[in-house]
Amino acid sequence: MIILIIVMLFILLAAGLPVAISIGVPSLLYIVLDSGIPAFVAVQRMVAGINTYSLLAIPFFILAGNLMNTGGITTRIFDSCSVTFGRLRGGLAHVNIISSIIFAGMSGAAIADAGGLGAIEIKAMRENKYDERMTIGITAASSIIGPIIPPSMPIVVYGVVASASIGRLFAAGLVPGIIMGLSLMVMVFLLAGKMNCPVGQRSSFVQKFVAFKKAFFPLLTPVIILGGIFSGYFTPTEAAAIACLYALILGILYKEIDLKTFKEAVRSSMVTTVQVLFIVASATLFAWILAREQVPQQLVAFVQTLEVSKWMIILIFNVLLLVVGLFMETVASINILVPVLLPVMIALGMSPIQFGIVMILNLIIGTLTPPFGTVLFVLSGVANVSVEKVAKSTFIFVPPLIVVLILINVFPDLTLWLPNLFYGLE
Repeated sequence: MIILIIVMLFILLAAGLPVAISIGVPSLLYIVLDSGIPAFVAVQRMVAGINTYSLLAIPFFILAGNLMNTGGITTRIFDSCSVTFGRLRGGLAHVNIISSIIFAGMSGAAIADAGGLGAIEIKAMRENKYDERMTIGITAASSIIGPIIPPSMPIVVYGVVASASIGRLFAAGLVPGIIMGLSLMVMVFLLAGKMNCPVGQRSSFVQKFVAFKKAFFPLLTPVIILGGIFSGYFTPTEAAAIACLYALILGILYKEIDLKTFKEAVRSSMVTTVQVLFIVASATLFAWILAREQVPQQLVAFVQTLEVSKWMIILIFNVLLLVVGLFMETVASINILVPVLLPVMIALGMSPIQFGIVMILNLIIGTLTPPFGTVLFVLSGVANVSVEKVAKSTFIFVPPLIVVLILINVFPDLTLWLPNLFYGLE
């Protein structure tokens, strides 16, 4: 029966049904067809999947991202980076990346980056006559730094599903996220001449100082969030609430947030939160069914019978995750695949912390690729161009992300050094 529900899952996804429905319907069918399972088990498992303290961070981080986009915070950050680094050839592309790294330390969601900061970046690059491929491609590619650099919504979900320390996972994503940014900047440097990117105007010290002064308090946001988490002053969930409060205070002081915009930010955050938690609830039930059918144990046993190297298995799993990322939403993929793949990776000697970053990077690269890449659809609306054009522009910047993916697979210290420094050896 397990094969039937897996096949049904992919048929429903291919038919274009929402991810939560595509996962939930086969799961409920399994419960109905198996007379040995009481009907209330479905509700019990789904509620248990979202009734977790750590998941409270999700609505708070979503709201924080919306408040930052509407409160003038993203604009001030971009302006400060533009004045400081815009002098280089292709400077606004570099500013695009640096701004995304900073914004990643506040919201932790690729869609928030693409939809909020992305609109500012695209407008500025178009006004300065940048090639559309550079403008759209680097905006899309840099936006996926958000789910890697802490705080991160996918990392919170992975930590809950894998029963891993979210603090350690946050620390594990910092170095890979910075390397992603640097790799994209190298790519911009190589393409700047070929795409005839303009050279920005030189800014005086006074202009830089004024821009930095305006962005000073927004730039403190990641310092407050990450400093509080890593120093142990508050948990990731508490950090999310503090980020909301801080963004709200700044928005009010900058006179960018009034009652109307605040209500709109809350409403938008509520809709997104319901969508995410609906997926988590359905995926939790599906994962319980996989566990009940002993799929993880069977997979571990099967892998142990294979006469191939550890690295070949890791390569196969990475390719699998990349393919899954093409078709399935990141949160759903994490909930379904972690219980299946994590035992195998642990058996191969990979830390759950390292695997978490590897898995999330694989899946979020999928958000840049058709047919269901969410970042593509968001930027299509923001840039007012076709999804096909966004996909073609973004494809140029995928290779450096793949290089980073290979590095964090091969060198565990890239993900484990900071967690071990802040929290001690596991």
